[in-house]
Amino acid sequence: MSFNFATLDTLRNHHPAWRLLRSDHAPLVASFLHRVFVLPNVRVMAAADLAEALEDELYALRQQLGETAFPKPALDYLNDWTAADKGWLRKFYRSGTDEAQFDLTPATEKAIAWLAQLSERQFVGTESRLLTLFDLLKQMSEGSEADPAVRIAELRKKREEIDAEIARIASGEVPLMDDTAIRDRFQQFIQGAHELLTDFREVEHNFRRLDRHVRERIALWEGNKGELLEEIMGERDAIADSDQGKSFRAFWDFLLSSRRQEELTELLERVLALPAVAALQPDARTRRIHYDWMEAGEYTQRTVAVLSQQLRRFLDDQAWLENRRIMDILHGIEGRALALRAYWGKNWPLPGAVMEIARAQADIELIMERPLFTPAVKPVIADLVLQAGDEDIDPAILFEQVVVDKAQLTRHIRHALQNKAQITLCELIAARPLQHGLAELVAYLQLGSDHFNAVVDENTPESVYWESWTDSGVPVSRCARLPRIILMHQSEK
Repeated sequence: MSFNFATLDTLRNHHPAWRLLRSDHAPLVASFLHRVFVLPNVRVMAAADLAEALEDELYALRQQLGETAFPKPALDYLNDWTAADKGWLRKFYRSGTDEAQFDLTPATEKAIAWLAQLSERQFVGTESRLLTLFDLLKQMSEGSEADPAVRIAELRKKREEIDAEIARIASGEVPLMDDTAIRDRFQQFIQGAHELLTDFREVEHNFRRLDRHVRERIALWEGNKGELLEEIMGERDAIADSDQGKSFRAFWDFLLSSRRQEELTELLERVLALPAVAALQPDARTRRIHYDWMEAGEYTQRTVAVLSQQLRRFLDDQAWLENRRIMDILHGIEGRALALRAYWGKNWPLPGAVMEIARAQADIELIMERPLFTPAVKPVIADLVLQAGDEDIDPAILFEQVVVDKAQLTRHIRHALQNKAQITLCELIAARPLQHGLAELVAYLQLGSDHFNAVVDENTPESVYWESWTDSGVPVSRCARLPRIILMHQSEK
């Protein structure tokens, strides 16, 4: 980025983060959105819940600053923050609901993060950042070395250093990190953890921007459909194969590893138990920060999947409407041509206008012209005599219905999560095979609890097997393929 006058003047006038910092209501906007969205890691909130929380905030401020402070209702402020000249919130509607939803924009989260850095810190650590930079340089240098001899020499050097350290520890010389170094590294970890949550919202914003750009291209495209689809799919592949897309995919694969999850949990427990770290009084959510990462990443993955489905549906609708319109025009031309064929053959004068095009106009429908609601009349059947049939039906089939005990399945999941941080659905079924086949598998997918969350990894398919029996008692093996489903402890709120 170029830090010249023109660039900075443009950012000052148009960037939402800078507009927020210039706003007279910046203390209200930043403090409220930080408390509601950033601090609890909430990605989306319904309009009614957000308006209620803001109304409580405004009431408390009016008690301190007077009744004339912030005179507008809470919902008016929220709608104002989503306007194009602000851009601090994103307002949208989910499919199948008419209730507005609000989400924080990446620019607002950047402004809040910058404000958080203005507070005076207990101390500014530089050692851990220097070591991190040094390690990054070493990783880039070693990772780009193509000479096997150099790589082997470097690995042998590391092995000698590790052997020397093992020898020193075995002889009783155990070097320990002092409290200052521990606090320095812990502060850097907390800063990086929160920046990572901010990155998720920006990645999601970039995918939505790509989807909007693609829809505009479809609406204005005048060339061949094949060329349009090729260009659109090429852009989506370019995003997936970009540095951002590859880095996000590598991070997501790393985080979904059960071994890495257990390792992160153990490391956090050990570090938070250190006296130097406990003296800093870290936030209680730090203990579950990796689950916040997974929740934010899962929301981003879901957003990308929904955008892809909507784009496919949009393309199908556009193609269907265009084909339907073309066929209607062709049929109209053919019918009119057949009607005029007799006139053309006998050289008779044409009867008036050959074809008319309706003038564009708006249809006016007044509300008072709509009829009132009329309830449907339910017929009363009083003199109908039931007659017994002659067919012989076995009523025993009524007692053979399959009933799946969801409470028992919930207990099985909670018991499995007592000794593990997470477990997949395939592992659950392997420990306790399906007794009722597909019905029990569907019941697993419908389960929800206050004690565990479910995360879907759509890039890793898995197979679930069970046995069923035919009417003659012959066992039949069944298989269902579905994305990997990971069950884990409920994140702290």
